[in-house]
Amino acid sequence: MPPHPDLPEPAHPDVDSMLTRKFGREIANYFSGSPINRFSFLRADHGFISKALVHPSTSFLLFNNLAPLAKDPTALAYAKYEDVQGLIGGNPFEKTEEELIKQYNSTITLPVVLFLGLDERKKEGFEHGDYKGAPYFAVDVTPRGTVEKEATAVIEEMTKRGPQFIEGRMHMTLNAPEAAIYAQARALLDWNARNPFCAGCGQPTLSVHAGTKRVCPPTDFASLPAATQGDATTVEVKPNERAACVTRTGISNLSFPRTDPTVIMAVVSHDMKRFLLGRQKRWPPHWYSTLAGFCEPGESVEEAVRREVWEESGVHVGRVLIHSTQPWPYPANLMIGAIGQAIPDGEKIHLEHDPELEDAKWFDFDEVREGLRAGTSGLGEPAPEGYVEGNLRLPPPTAIANQLLRAVVSGFLESGELSKI
Repeated sequence: MPPHPDLPEPAHPDVDSMLTRKFGREIANYFSGSPINRFSFLRADHGFISKALVHPSTSFLLFNNLAPLAKDPTALAYAKYEDVQGLIGGNPFEKTEEELIKQYNSTITLPVVLFLGLDERKKEGFEHGDYKGAPYFAVDVTPRGTVEKEATAVIEEMTKRGPQFIEGRMHMTLNAPEAAIYAQARALLDWNARNPFCAGCGQPTLSVHAGTKRVCPPTDFASLPAATQGDATTVEVKPNERAACVTRTGISNLSFPRTDPTVIMAVVSHDMKRFLLGRQKRWPPHWYSTLAGFCEPGESVEEAVRREVWEESGVHVGRVLIHSTQPWPYPANLMIGAIGQAIPDGEKIHLEHDPELEDAKWFDFDEVREGLRAGTSGLGEPAPEGYVEGNLRLPPPTAIANQLLRAVVSGFLESGELSKI
């Protein structure tokens, strides 16, 4: 089966590669393949960020309670600097991070402004040294705190023009390039929203590094009385020293976004004729998928695959190989797609170890082929046209589970070194 048209192209697909000749074409999964160069090393460049923010070519992706502003379910909508200027306080990057930390006041709400990167395909417009392109930012416009009025005004103005903030647990109908932009922004804005307080001392934190780090400031102007200095007519307000924090005694006073490694695996029988699939109780009838679970500390990907499969289904897996990966911004997973093969005497299904699954079954390859052809849909979506009631239903091509199954039935394990599992 050829790659699905809704998936992004892998990097440099037309360049001859020994690795491609030996191991096959690289798979780029949905939510990856962003057209934006992140330029992570420029996030702390005060001059670059402050100029990029206000440039006429800059686009802002807005989120309200993590719902993105979009033209329709397939395409995002973007704002300009003038649309968000009042909400974000002009140009928050005019001050250096050091100045922002010194002037920190935890009673003032500072909407997260996140630098996503430059679209280098758009050469006209913004330039910074050797770097050219259209800047992209994301802004959290959720009405809260001291900017509730300003945020509400932005939401009303943008939706009055036609675009809407699209609610939903998952957004998997966006075109592939914008799905990747959305995934980057959503994951980082969600992380910022979940970490308003320091894990070391419990005090409020401040977003820095263009939205990709959070700092626990040593001082705070919040709820402070004026301090008289010298002459009674001279009043100087000084910040309070905050309680000691373990983050200020180490190498850096920062916390970083988390990414949770998660294994998801297509398990094949020892005779290479069947797939092991499972289902949860809340899923539609006949809807199955590959097994998945979180990696634990001190555990390799291969060990996590074997443990999760055994815990959930009772099946023992032998050889494991990694197929591809998929960012999954719900909230911060990296899905590590693997293919594993059961050992000869380890194929008996036993669901009583960890009763997470309602059912697990072995399905013949032909059943899975038919499911991939006529039975794929997202959770909560109707079966596609041509589906025969009672047949196997599977996740859509935008899910890595689909790509793992598709790879195996297309012969991924039938040639070269990959067959020796």
